[in-house]
Amino acid sequence: MAPTSSHRRLKKELGLFDVFAVSTGAMFSSGFFLLPGLAAAQSGPSVALAYLIAGVLILPAMFSAGELATALPRAGGAYYFLDRSLGPLAGTIGGLGTYFALTLKTAFALIGIGAYAAFFVDLPIKTVAVMLTVVFMVINVVGAKETTALQRILVTVLLVVLAFFTIQGLIYVGWSQPSSVTLERQVPFFRFGLSGLLSTVGFVFVSYAGLTKVASIAEEVKNPDRNIPLGMMLSLGITTFIYVAGVFIMVSVLEFNDLRSDLTPVATAANEFFSWLPGRWGLMLIVVAALAAFASTGNAGLMSASRYPLAMARDRLLPGWFAKLSRFNTPLPSIVVSGGIMIVFILALDAEGIAKLASAFQLLIFIFLNLAVVVMRESRIQSYDPGYRSPFYPWVQLFGMVTSGALIAYMGWMAILFTIGVVIVCVAWYRWYAKDNVRRDGAIYHWFSRLGKRRFEGLDVEFRGILKEKGLRGEDPYEEIIARSFVVDFSEPKVFSEVVQEVAAFLARRLPSSQSDIEERIMAGTRVGATPVTRGVALPHFRTEALDQPELVLVRSKHPVFVPGDDPLTHDVEEDKQVKTLFFLVSPESNPGQHLRILAQIAGRVDEDSFQDDWTSARDEQELKEVMLRNDRSLTVNISGKEAGAWQNCQIMELSLPGSCLVALIQRDGEVEFPRGSTRFREGDRVTIIGEPEDIKTLRNQLRAMSR
Repeated sequence: MAPTSSHRRLKKELGLFDVFAVSTGAMFSSGFFLLPGLAAAQSGPSVALAYLIAGVLILPAMFSAGELATALPRAGGAYYFLDRSLGPLAGTIGGLGTYFALTLKTAFALIGIGAYAAFFVDLPIKTVAVMLTVVFMVINVVGAKETTALQRILVTVLLVVLAFFTIQGLIYVGWSQPSSVTLERQVPFFRFGLSGLLSTVGFVFVSYAGLTKVASIAEEVKNPDRNIPLGMMLSLGITTFIYVAGVFIMVSVLEFNDLRSDLTPVATAANEFFSWLPGRWGLMLIVVAALAAFASTGNAGLMSASRYPLAMARDRLLPGWFAKLSRFNTPLPSIVVSGGIMIVFILALDAEGIAKLASAFQLLIFIFLNLAVVVMRESRIQSYDPGYRSPFYPWVQLFGMVTSGALIAYMGWMAILFTIGVVIVCVAWYRWYAKDNVRRDGAIYHWFSRLGKRRFEGLDVEFRGILKEKGLRGEDPYEEIIARSFVVDFSEPKVFSEVVQEVAAFLARRLPSSQSDIEERIMAGTRVGATPVTRGVALPHFRTEALDQPELVLVRSKHPVFVPGDDPLTHDVEEDKQVKTLFFLVSPESNPGQHLRILAQIAGRVDEDSFQDDWTSARDEQELKEVMLRNDRSLTVNISGKEAGAWQNCQIMELSLPGSCLVALIQRDGEVEFPRGSTRFREGDRVTIIGEPEDIKTLRNQLRAMSR
């Protein structure tokens, strides 16, 4: 059984700042406001160095998660990546394991809220944490947009206060506090030796674990190719600086024995150098920032965690009711169950135990994520088309796997046994429940296929569907390809071979290949079933090294054309497929991703309900091309007294068009002309202009003002 792609997709409502806010909010809480004292007890003054090393060691996981999230923007993050790369068993381990690690970390953050809230209200820490869990459950049910709106406010408040804390703290340590005191509190730097430092690196690693959790909401991110990697990089840079600088301030200001037992170390340190503020304002600022940090982690953590059961239920690895969406288009059952599990962790575990268990399993998941990138790259699935590619492949991934494994070894037996236990539970669940529900293998079998093993072709089909949803990239010259494409309009009956013959004659004008060679390439692809046919439209295509830019031929036929449907590579006898529209695409061999994206864009337009009516009613070559152009990137202008009248008799080079706008086509006296800079507009011309959406919008407004 294939993945349940028929489920409703989550809305794409989140932008760059939302990605930054979710990622930053998922990191900034317990790692800064609660963990430094516990970590200092294991490493001594070198705890700031431990935070810096952990920030560097997270880079391979960030690079890998960024690549996978831009290639496969689906709810579920690590689960989805591991399932599609390593197979359903690894997906089950990664999905359930990451889910529990994330709920552990979120529970840890909610306990931190209780610790800092005690400065205002004398309530039991765990009672406060449980009540806030319920509040965040309600907010998450209402909607992702509302959840991230709260997240933006919380993260903004947090960063403003922490910037104030960091600047004031560094000034105090550097100028106000005697240097002898600062130096005294930094020695012995490695109080518990190298092993103490390394175990602390693993311990504080949980502080950065939220960085990659933004991948679990990738399905809801607009323009994921840009916003996900950029949002994570900005988040990691700012977070690492504040972590290292802030922890250095705490170590320098507080006595070691006081710091090691302090669950509110930031507030205690702030009391030392915020004394110039009236009353308890300095302390209150830090408490407000801490509450914002813990709340943002609790909010973002619950949001991210709830997407894992949703994604796994879509793929039948968990009961189907987890995939149900509420009337707010949010995964209600998954949110409720996730919140319930967090409440259990809050009531059953102490803070240090939660942190260690979450860190250990997260390190294992990072090993898998790095391995997933290697598998995806080496599988050579053409439709694996990340908008961001990890640098220094595969050395970054190998480094990430080795260092994560080493850190797990330093975490202690409790964390190791917990990780092994979770893996065993996940394997048992897969064997008992999920195994018989899926008929799917990961991309690793595509890698093995180079050694003669099996591969799962449904994976390529699924990834092509993702390509269609993602759309084109900014650098893809889709509009230019449409503008310079050939158009063939048949009014007489034709067989498929005759259509191919005429199309090859057009393509031979631009390809350094003979007409017969082009015909053979098209027919060969069709004979082996490589020509997709959907909704009465066929898309013959191939790639060649003899080309440096894509070429396209648009064909419309008044009478049906029968495309051969019998694939000789299968034993099934298939009927010929009847079409009246054919798009022939030829692209450079060197850019398979762009080739697939253009095919996906054409297929997406064909799938629109309005396509057939628009295509059939188009009166001429220019209108046929306009049907294929994206509305937000093209504009048709009639040169007349009312519209663009000032353009009459102007040369194209004399026009001041906004930004990227350019004149692509001119229809004049029933003929389509390809414009030059010296071309003059005449009364009655119909002009097609293409450009970036914002520039087209600006031009449209200019023309409206001109016609008034």
